[in-house]
Amino acid sequence: MFHPACPSSAMPIRVGDKWSAMVILCLEQGPRRFSELRVPLRAPTPKVLTQTLRALERDGLITRTVYAEVPARVEYELTALGHTLLEFIAAGRRWAEEHMPTLLAARDAYDHTTNMG
Repeated sequence: MFHPACPSSAMPIRVGDKWSAMVILCLEQGPRRFSELRVPLRAPTPKVLTQTLRALERDGLITRTVYAEVPARVEYELTALGHTLLEFIAAGRRWAEEHMPTLLAARDAYDHTTNMG
């Protein structure tokens, strides 16, 4: 059932990884610098954002271009492969919009039940 060669172990976006999909969405309109990514994302630390960018680059979903300027300018951009994930992310967002009230109600009911005992 969970064979080591199963493609799910190599998935570029894991359900618990909240930053990868957000970075991909931030790059949807074109290249951005590190500081330009931090503005819309707000919450991740520079370390976490760096780790996320490196993982996306390693998977071939983004490119990192360093320009020979002083100070050095670095831009991140979606690859063709990265662009293919936009439809997948949009489907996940549609699912969340449709089902979030039910999910939150289930959490509240669970928390109420487990806190009573």
